[in-house]
Amino acid sequence: MAEDGIRQNRLVTTVEEYSSGFREEPGYLDYGRVGPLSATVRAETIGQYEILSKARHGTIERMRAEDQRVRDGVSALTRFPADQVVFQPNASSGLLHAAFGLTGGEVLVALSEFPSLTYAAERAAQALRVITPTWLATDQGRVTPSGIREQLTDSTVAVMVSLVDSRTGYLADIDGIRQIIGDRLLIVDAIQGFGVVDAPWEVADVVASGGQKWMRAGWGTGFLALSERALDHLTPVFSGWTGSGPDQPWDEVRDPVRGASAFSISNPDPIAEARFAAALEEVAAVGVGAVAAAVADNAERILQLADEFAVPVASSRSGNERAGIVVLEPLPEQLTALSASLHNHGVTASVRAASVRLSVHAGTTEETFDMLRAAFTSYASVA
Repeated sequence: MAEDGIRQNRLVTTVEEYSSGFREEPGYLDYGRVGPLSATVRAETIGQYEILSKARHGTIERMRAEDQRVRDGVSALTRFPADQVVFQPNASSGLLHAAFGLTGGEVLVALSEFPSLTYAAERAAQALRVITPTWLATDQGRVTPSGIREQLTDSTVAVMVSLVDSRTGYLADIDGIRQIIGDRLLIVDAIQGFGVVDAPWEVADVVASGGQKWMRAGWGTGFLALSERALDHLTPVFSGWTGSGPDQPWDEVRDPVRGASAFSISNPDPIAEARFAAALEEVAAVGVGAVAAAVADNAERILQLADEFAVPVASSRSGNERAGIVVLEPLPEQLTALSASLHNHGVTASVRAASVRLSVHAGTTEETFDMLRAAFTSYASVA
């Protein structure tokens, strides 16, 4: 394959074409944990490793162009300028950059959030002693504008929130949150919705995500996007030599540049960037809105199946409060029976201490829904 031919990925333009790139085994309903690689990403990965294995003249220099490609891809989906985006190996790294970059005050974050957020805030407080995490009281794990309004203080400098809560599946109203918090920094962990939620990203100051879930780009992929306000207020504490601009001399240590690239430590993995870029380009070609609509339809089908078999649903039924996650919460004594039935019928899901999380995607197949129906049938016979 020619080195410039990797992007011959034949970008899809319809949801049907997009869905044909789902190659996982039937029964997979766990995209909230990890999304199996798409056909496009798999082809990109094989092609990039083939290029690296031959290492023709100029290969390494050409692979460095993947950094611009992936930042352009993130920009297309978030509407942040490409020069305000920096590649990260995962969402947690981006959130740590943001939390350690805060220079003082209280940071409002719910203790029920996924640990990437809470640990970032607490570790920054412990290490630098300039911020104070304030644990936000929530409405059964849901972070809402009204709840934030009641707990804001004059000392609050930032609010950290997940776009989609990983336990409840709740889709946060980040536009409403922005209206409540004013010019305080809004830091969004986007990983449980990026690629399947057409969110108003521009209202956030910091957006961090990984690509291994709904984007189906594999581990080691992610980004940090920063608004102008964030660039003015965040200090790049962990800024390596790549954060000091191009052509750094070896006999001089320079200050970080002003820009998102200051929040980098070393050269990124260009093959990981290429994988993520391929996934971003594919979603952009189809349109996030079209993908989101397909995901919403499939989530509705799970809700209908759960109701048909009287499986209690704990997540929101409102379309504007959910994305691709449906949380089932049977009676405690029936949880084992439900999880065993799913397992026995080949349905892959996340089983928690008191609930089962099912997460659909645009490419969830009829065979998968049939397997879920069979699992619910067996469960209902014993429950």
